[in-house]
Amino acid sequence: MTTTIWHNPRCSKSRQTLQLLRDRSVELEIVEYLKTPPSKEEIAAVLKMLDIKPRKLMRTSEEVYREHNLADETSDAALIEAMWNYPILIERPIVIHDDKAMIGRPPEAVLAIL
Repeated sequence: MTTTIWHNPRCSKSRQTLQLLRDRSVELEIVEYLKTPPSKEEIAAVLKMLDIKPRKLMRTSEEVYREHNLADETSDAALIEAMWNYPILIERPIVIHDDKAMIGRPPEAVLAIL
């Protein structure tokens, strides 16, 4: 079984989720997604696993969201492209386990997919 966390070490929820998984001895692949952004295809796959629309995965309070008028964008493909171009827009952390994904807000939410 493969478990991956899209992690931002500057985010307290991301750090808490990572520690929670480590405390449970979960073998992890840690992807610092700001340094190594997921592809558009990976973002789309995670959206499908989460069963949500792109905007639900976006950090709408980020400056880049406002700068690019993404609140007015209606195309899912354009929102995915924006997350690919500006990975800071992706909500964090995201834990992917096999064919399931969960946003770690709260961190304990990720335990449901393990």
